[in-house]
Amino acid sequence: MKLGLTMFPTDYSIGPAELARAAEERGFESLWFPEHSHIPAKRESPWPGGADLPKMYYDVLEPFVALAAAAAVTKSLKVATGICLVVQRDPIQTAKHVATLDRVSGGRFLFGIGAGWNAEEMRNHGTEFKQRIAILRERVLAMKEIWAKSKAEAHGRFVNFDPIMAWPKPVQQPHPPIHVGGGFPAGAKRALAYGDGWMPIHGRDEILAKLPEFRRMAADAGRDPASLEVSIFGMRPDPAELAKARDAGIARVILGLPPEPADKILPVLDRYAALVHSVG
Repeated sequence: MKLGLTMFPTDYSIGPAELARAAEERGFESLWFPEHSHIPAKRESPWPGGADLPKMYYDVLEPFVALAAAAAVTKSLKVATGICLVVQRDPIQTAKHVATLDRVSGGRFLFGIGAGWNAEEMRNHGTEFKQRIAILRERVLAMKEIWAKSKAEAHGRFVNFDPIMAWPKPVQQPHPPIHVGGGFPAGAKRALAYGDGWMPIHGRDEILAKLPEFRRMAADAGRDPASLEVSIFGMRPDPAELAKARDAGIARVILGLPPEPADKILPVLDRYAALVHSVG
């Protein structure tokens, strides 16, 4: 089982490059950065994590820029979006961002994606909440065409363009692994439809109990269950829970870090690093 880290990088947290170097030195497999372009001042959408939305949600750095800084100072650490809000992004430009980051990292990018929860934020980008699932699917499929073909085109309800030429192509072929966030069963179904892995959030589903059903769903959909990584996002650093996840066949767990400066984060990484050796 692989161990990753996630943090909301901000202008008051440890920097992306310093965090990446420290993570690689301590044996972590991957580093995941989330995305929010902004948070509307007037918000009605409830935050799934609780009553009060943490300040880090509107302070977070742009993920592709931050991950490029992380990739530039590391050699083996995988850099990942956790998650990229594809429904708020132009698919042609995002396809180029993904391919470029995969290039500059030497094929170390993991593309974590999701549909999002903040209807007001989406609306500012021209996406209606009720349409987000269909938009996510069309944009992912369009990006796959761009990554794979010298002349790509897409003709759907939400994505429509005639043949285009767009480079670079990703190092990883046919594209970087796509890890689809979301709960069970809806998120799992999306992962089977157009992803390479399912990435539920710890504490929101009985993930380990759902694994056998997820694997049956994969087989029924004509997918090889062994080829689909299941990653648990935002898991607690509890050795007993991590061991259960490992024994259940979870491919990766991603431990959360607060957006704190280096003097506070580095000791936490040292404690987490012991888990890499004992559980990972």
